[in-house]
Amino acid sequence: MRAIEFKSKIRNNQISIPLKLQSELKSKQDKDVRVIVLIDDSETADDLIFQRATQSQFLTGYADSDSIYDN
Repeated sequence: MRAIEFKSKIRNNQISIPLKLQSELKSKQDKDVRVIVLIDDSETADDLIFQRATQSQFLTGYADSDSIYDN
């Protein structure tokens, strides 16, 4: 299999194929293809929740006696 990579947007549950690739793919009608969708999720809600929970748990382990190490 040969890989073709491109960026697109999902609109009305459809992924648009760039015009420059459409002619190449048109000649491959009825061929098997594998589609992999990667979604940019750099700031998902789960990541933010995990980050906040980690910070609060880290700070609960801090005691006043640990302040001698702050200097």
